Amino acid sequence: MLDLFYWFALLLLGVGAGFAGAISGLGGGVIVIPALSLIFGMPLDMAAGASLVSTIATSSGAASAYIKDKLADIKIGMSLEMATTAGAILGSLIAVTLYAKDLSYVIFIIFGLVLLISAYPQLRKLKKKNYKINKPDKSTRLLQLRGSYYDKASGKLIRYNGVRWLYGETVMLCAGIISGLLGVGSGVLKVIGMDDAMRLPIKVTTATSDFMIGVTAAASSAVYWAFGYINPDIVAPVVIGVVIGSYLGTKFMRRSQSSRIRMIFVIMLAVVGIEMVLRGMGVG
Repeated sequence: MLDLFYWFALLLLGVGAGFAGAISGLGGGVIVIPALSLIFGMPLDMAAGASLVSTIATSSGAASAYIKDKLADIKIGMSLEMATTAGAILGSLIAVTLYAKDLSYVIFIIFGLVLLISAYPQLRKLKKKNYKINKPDKSTRLLQLRGSYYDKASGKLIRYNGVRWLYGETVMLCAGIISGLLGVGSGVLKVIGMDDAMRLPIKVTTATSDFMIGVTAAASSAVYWAFGYINPDIVAPVVIGVVIGSYLGTKFMRRSQSSRIRMIFVIMLAVVGIEMVLRGMGVG
């Protein structure tokens, strides 16, 4: 009976993580890892392994819906994916080295600081009500980084131009390293990279991030699997829940105001960031 209760608890965790990951573009890892390590008492390396697999599930569930609605920009996502994949492999190799040396607390603190730092630029943009299309630059014209989507919340057709691609690519390399190091899809930095660096609409940013995180997480998870940090008994219920939650999250996100999505995003970053830093410092 206890095992069944434990299994359903992991399933519900997956539903919550999938929902949060879909509406924020984070991939659910920022929920899965703290919950498994802080609530379920699981070692951080095993929690990270489960998070990466659940991130792939989030991406698969959410991205298909966003592509159908033309929210996810495949061209922009694929143009940035090489940098995130290379970074993910490098970051995961650094992570397994830290775990082997019993330095998990370092990853806790890095995780928390990354989330807290990431919340600041998002907080500044809460007052922005409408997206203003950017003037195309050289990268916009060369790589054809432009598109449009119908916003169901406002009833308007939103057109956009992606700019400063090289800046975005640099952020994506860092995002990949963070993905491998922390065991998340690095949606935090992907959202910020496309939103702040390339100045894309928040819904396009979120949807494209959900498309990209699966590939990034797959690259990292191969290294985690090789070192034995992925436990199928833990992963199975979490992944099932994540698929359900990501489906529900996409339904919610399509009809929500962009400012509401950004507010949820900021709150999640701040709360989980503080929690992880305190745990890394031995508080709590």
